[in-house]
Amino acid sequence: MKLNLTRPLIVFDLETTGLDLVNDRIIQISYIKIYPDGKEERENLFVYPEKPIPDEVSELTGITTDLVEDAPTFGELAPRLNEVFKGCDFAGFNSNHFDIPMLAEEFLRAEIDFDFSSVRLIDAQTIFHKMEKRNLAAAYKFYCGRKMEDDFAAHRADQDAEATYRVLLGELETYSEANQEEPERVLPNDMDYLAEFSKNSDNVDFAGRIVWRPVLDSKGNEMLDAKGKLIKKEYFNFGKYKGCAVDDVLQRDPGYYSWMIQADFTNNTKQVLTRIRLKGFGGR
Repeated sequence: MKLNLTRPLIVFDLETTGLDLVNDRIIQISYIKIYPDGKEERENLFVYPEKPIPDEVSELTGITTDLVEDAPTFGELAPRLNEVFKGCDFAGFNSNHFDIPMLAEEFLRAEIDFDFSSVRLIDAQTIFHKMEKRNLAAAYKFYCGRKMEDDFAAHRADQDAEATYRVLLGELETYSEANQEEPERVLPNDMDYLAEFSKNSDNVDFAGRIVWRPVLDSKGNEMLDAKGKLIKKEYFNFGKYKGCAVDDVLQRDPGYYSWMIQADFTNNTKQVLTRIRLKGFGGR
């Protein structure tokens, strides 16, 4: 099947020295640039990270410090990649959670303000998760081996609670050490771990320091816009102002902005914070 494109699409993947957006660096970037007429261009680039590559990363990727020591740094590659990627959309697998944030950080470290907010970001992993049913009935059939309608009455809270309990037990049994040969597929029977594993996010910045939350009216009800969509606003998700609206904090405590800009937050977090601040000034 041919992609229906209105502008070029960059399908890409990164290898990095680790998963820390602030301190880790790209060591390999590979991409396919697909044009609306179907033409494809491919490039595979090794990148010198200006720091040793950890042994565990080398074992996983096969990329050693010696292999990339003569490769260009990302800063040296950034101007050309900026031109190649300009006007393109992006696609990857789990890219919206890691590869795009890391690429954004590397561009900003190279003093190139590549605006990812103006492009379309397509994540094949998210599509997979949303297209393959993830409702209770699908989970019951997968983990319990039976159809819910054969065991329970539909749309009954007590019945759904019972089914959910059986699904949870089935998940822990399926992903137990006894039934999994691969350690990364073992799910510990531990409530702290399961609670952390279950979290979802609605981040404004890639690191999750600022999150979207619904705007509430005076009665505590979620507000909707003229089209019936939930109105959301940026809130801090850490520190002494956790749970507070970002624009309110920046008005009450202007020094907090200066502290965050100087502190060890990701460049993307600082970029998002600055945009919120400028929006409060009417874009000036």
